[in-house]
Amino acid sequence: MPPTHSVIVIGAGISGLACAYRLKKRGCDVLALEASDFPGGMIRSVEENGYLFETGPQSFSTTAQLNELIDDLGLASELVTAPAKAPRYILVNGELRTVPLSPGSFLASSLLSWATKFSILREPFSKSVPPEDDESIAAFVRRKFTPELMELLVGPFVSGIYAGDPEKISLRTAFPTIHEAEKTAGSIVRGMKGATKNRTGQRVKSTLVSFRHGNQALPDALAAKLGDSLRIGVQVSTIARASDRRFAVTSTAGQFDAEHVVFATPTNVAAELLRPIAEAAASALSQIEYAPVAVVSLGFSEADVARNLDGFGFLVPRTAGIRTLGTIWNSSLFPNRSDHGDVLVTSFLGGATDPEAIRLSDEALIEQASKDVDAPLELILGPQISKVSKYPRAIPQYNLGHTTRLAAIAEDLAKIPGLYLTGNYLKGPSIGACVEHAQSVAESIRIS
Repeated sequence: MPPTHSVIVIGAGISGLACAYRLKKRGCDVLALEASDFPGGMIRSVEENGYLFETGPQSFSTTAQLNELIDDLGLASELVTAPAKAPRYILVNGELRTVPLSPGSFLASSLLSWATKFSILREPFSKSVPPEDDESIAAFVRRKFTPELMELLVGPFVSGIYAGDPEKISLRTAFPTIHEAEKTAGSIVRGMKGATKNRTGQRVKSTLVSFRHGNQALPDALAAKLGDSLRIGVQVSTIARASDRRFAVTSTAGQFDAEHVVFATPTNVAAELLRPIAEAAASALSQIEYAPVAVVSLGFSEADVARNLDGFGFLVPRTAGIRTLGTIWNSSLFPNRSDHGDVLVTSFLGGATDPEAIRLSDEALIEQASKDVDAPLELILGPQISKVSKYPRAIPQYNLGHTTRLAAIAEDLAKIPGLYLTGNYLKGPSIGACVEHAQSVAESIRIS
């Protein structure tokens, strides 16, 4: 007889780990299977030659549930917080321009024209109705505000979050609170105020954080707590119904039997495994696109960077004509990112608007990233160390029609009790959103 478990979680990225850990805390007999040789998915921290490189997410924002999880894992003392008022910049005409983040700086800023400022100032006093059909972020911003706002601010921030194309990403799925605010109140500001008044539960001010020795501390702690309930280097090949209430999971480590199966994998892997038993769900999953991203970290001697890096970093409008989407100034945000006052920055290249960048060699990517930061950082000499990580399927794209695709997936899986999905393509790509959804899935599973 194959080993029997109440729940098998396929995939041990942050979603799979958080789901399995919550299930284990509930007393469930859970087994998480991960195909790669380490847990955590894209969350990897590498200490090398006095630098601390993040090869995936560079930081994360806190949420109430994430704070509780960090406390539960005993990691609270390891948290490091980015400066709350660290300025953000946009690269415009080769110069770094400060993003206005307060009403006073907004009015005083020369980044945006008065036509754009007026379109924003009048928004709380106007009324608009969103279209019935799915609307892209770009179409929404142009309809409500101005093309300039789209080009200089919204587009770069969309690239920073999704590495996506704002002409294709759906507002209602990528930023549902904004869509609902306009839908219910005719105004984003009025709608968001109303939603805030009606909100229940604990409110936590979100802060940008990491851990003293890198983001990998979170998946490592979850993996340690799971212990024998996590097996790495195990590739799942098939899922089949063993009976009306159980599933047979075949893998490189043999066959397992489970009452419930949670898919915490990228959509292409979930689609392949689900196709024999849930064709419609598999078809919808396979339609979800991903943006490819190259993460290029560069370490410089402090003496070779003439600019004072007094901020978060900078984002780049697609009209700027350079391949870098944005650059984070790691050593300005968190301690222990570089020794002896050296400078560490990380750039992101590729995305939905430049998918060919991922095909460049590591050397070409380093050369391109170095060229793109040369003028903004006022470099004297090039990097003394570098690290490149390539992700052909980095970030799921919440493109137009995403709501319809998710509805088709949910409808098909509802016919097969015991199958669940969790991951960054459902409620948001951030670490906090992944943890919250994974925990909600774990709580929804009823063990007989």
